[in-house]
Order: sequence, then structure tokens, then C-alpha cells
Amino acid sequence: IMTINLKNFLNDKSKMSKMGEFQNLKQIEGLEMSSVSADLYENGRDDLVLFYFKKGANYATVNTTNSIISETISWNNNSHKKSIKGLMVNTKNANTFTGKQGKESLDTIAKNLSRILTLKESKSETGTSETVRVKDLIFASTGVIGEQFPVDKIKDALPDLVTKLKVEHNKLFWLKVASGIMTTDTKPKVAYEEIIAGDELIKICGVAKGSGMIAPNLATMLSFIFTNADINSNLLKSLLKKAIANTFNAITVDSDQSTNDMVSLFSTRAIKIGQNLSLNDKIIQKFEFALKKLCLNLSKQIIVDGEGAKKFLTVKIINAKSLGSAKKIAFSIANSPLIKTAVAGEDPNWGRIIMGIGKSGEIIDIKKLKIKLGDFIVAENGKISDSYNEEKLKEYMKWDSIIIEINLKLGNDSFECYTCDFTHDYIDINADYRS
Repeated sequence: IMTINLKNFLNDKSKMSKMGEFQNLKQIEGLEMSSVSADLYENGRDDLVLFYFKKGANYATVNTTNSIISETISWNNNSHKKSIKGLMVNTKNANTFTGKQGKESLDTIAKNLSRILTLKESKSETGTSETVRVKDLIFASTGVIGEQFPVDKIKDALPDLVTKLKVEHNKLFWLKVASGIMTTDTKPKVAYEEIIAGDELIKICGVAKGSGMIAPNLATMLSFIFTNADINSNLLKSLLKKAIANTFNAITVDSDQSTNDMVSLFSTRAIKIGQNLSLNDKIIQKFEFALKKLCLNLSKQIIVDGEGAKKFLTVKIINAKSLGSAKKIAFSIANSPLIKTAVAGEDPNWGRIIMGIGKSGEIIDIKKLKIKLGDFIVAENGKISDSYNEEKLKEYMKWDSIIIEINLKLGNDSFECYTCDFTHDYIDINADYRS
């Protein structure tokens, strides 16, 4: 019997979500999952999650580019394996800037987890003598930086974590697991896509967490994506890098870039789709499209759940001279506290957008520039638009989803990024983060 830990859903800051709001994720053959409480939050909520691949899984990971990284990311980087058997995730503690204690804690946990998983295999119905080695395991952590890693609590919870591994996963169980990796998130983040290959159903399931310290090149953000399609690790890496460019690397909540972020893509190899496949193969192109859609879905869920966020903001830069230029201007606007607070206050203060474009350092032509809020032109030809209507704009700014479009008229490149408003709640959450 599966028990749902209601404490995951009943945190004080929760915006309660209806089950119907979430996609119906399906089971991925070859994946087992569990989510338990090691009581790291001292309130009994789930805070420890295990993804286990009995027959191994190909995988690819993209990590933060912050120069200070978590011990978990160091561990994974030293693994050099292209196939693994388990990923364990803990919340509450980032295991970053924890020195020798954090590194040794991870060694202790890896040894214990590999022993318990090996024991599980020896007792399974098939009675296999499968050995799960320390090197077969990777880790992810999220939470507070610099606090001593709670090795004993996690170690004590490992037998329960392994015992509770489930082969069958319905929507509710995916939500339980996604809730087990949350920190300041107010709701779990899940996504699902599927494609048909011949007469086979290829499934892609994804979970993510992230709410604050979100900026491009990944942020306090973890995302784990699983597929039953047999795709080798090198191709998975290429697909993942392409998928994150306009999804996970196109979002920002507060411009702060975490020390712990990772996005990982796992293939359980359950469905054979052909040998020596490349990015040019039709089935892989179909898969790539579905993967990008799933990543964009998860990215947008992170922004919607940005700390204290009330509004979703899309910044579109079109007709730029280069992709780099479009990106720079987009993030200059999306990361501006002045613009984000104006959106929170429902104030169509387009002068702040002008400021954001200018401070990007990119060369622009003021006379060519055209700025729109939604469908309303606010500025063109180097001045306020002749059709400017403050009342209509104030009405538009009340919407939950706001679009800022900047037409530079300098070339053919474009870039779109996503962010949220800055409210008083953002300050409340982060002024009180460690308590």
C-alpha cells in the first residue's frame, strides 16, 4: 500500500493544487522510485528520494556553471560513468561548502546505499547476485549552503528508502516523489510526453524543483527526466544540451545562480528503437521535439512557482543582430528588479524597459526600436507611441501573464526568456529561509 505524505502538501506557504492540474505521468519500465522522510525538516515531510535502475540506465547530466559546487556534483563529475544504477536526492541541505565532513558524509552514504541495494537484489525473487557498486550511484542535494551535512539522519533512513522502492508508478506516486525534492516550492512539478515509434510507445517523464535562486546556466533547480527509449549516453547528452538552451537556460527568477543545479536525462533502455542512431534520424528528431516540450513545461512551472510570484512574464526580443545580443537584452530586462516590481505593482512603467535595454551594453538604434506590452505598442520612432493608451495598459497589467516584446529591427535573430514579478512575499521567504 502506498501512503501519501500529506505534510508535503500542507506547508504553510502552499498554494494548494488540484490533482487535475497535473499531467498524468505513466510508468517507465526499468525505473523504481521511493520517497521517504529522514526528518531533515523535523516535521515529518518527505525529504529523501531514490531513483533505482535494476538493469542500469544510460544517463547524461548538465550542471551549474557556478565555480563553487556541491559535494554531490563533485562526486558525480568524478564518476565518469555513462551508465548508473541509482540516483539519491536529499533536500534541506545543499552539501556545499561543507569541507571534509560533506565529502566523507557522501562516501558513507554511498557505501551504505550500495550495500543495502545489493542485499535487496540478493533477496529478490530472481535471487540475482547483482552487485550495486559505489560507483554505480550518483547524488543530488538542495537546500541551505554551509550547514553540516545530516549524514546520520540520512544513513538511518536508507533501509526504509530501499524497502519502499516501487516498480509501479501512477500519477499520485509521481507527485509524491516530486514533492520529496521540494524546498521553498509551493507545489510539485511534473511533466509527461509520449511518442509512437513503430508499434512501441516511447514515454518521457520529468520532475523538477526550483523556486528561488533561479538564473540561466541552471539555478537552485533540479530536474530529472526519464525515458524507456534505448538511447546511448553520448546522444542523450547532445539531446539534453539542445533541449535546455531555450528552456531551463531561458528562465530567471532573481538572477542568482546556485551551486547545486543539475538536469539529468536517464534512459532505461527498455524499448529498442534502432542501432547507431544520430540526431538526424527521424525517431530521434521526434524524441527531441517531445523532450524540448517537456523541458519547457517544467521550466515554466518553476517560473510560475517563483518565490512569492503572482505574475508570469515573457520577454521576447525579435530582429536582433545576433542570438547573443538578443539573449543579453532579454535577461537585462528579465533580471531588472525595477521592471519586476513594476509588473508586481501592475504599473505599465515602460521607461524601466528602456533602461533595461540600454544597460545591456548592446548597441541599438533608438529610432528603429519598437516596444510592445501585450498587443499594445508603447514606444516607437524614438518616442512614446501615438496610439499609447494608459488606461488600456493598466487594464492589461492586471493579467496573470504579461508579455514584453522588443523589436530591435537590426537583424534576424530572436530569443525568448521567462521570469516572474518581485513581490513582498519574495522578501519574506528569503529573509526567513533558514528558519
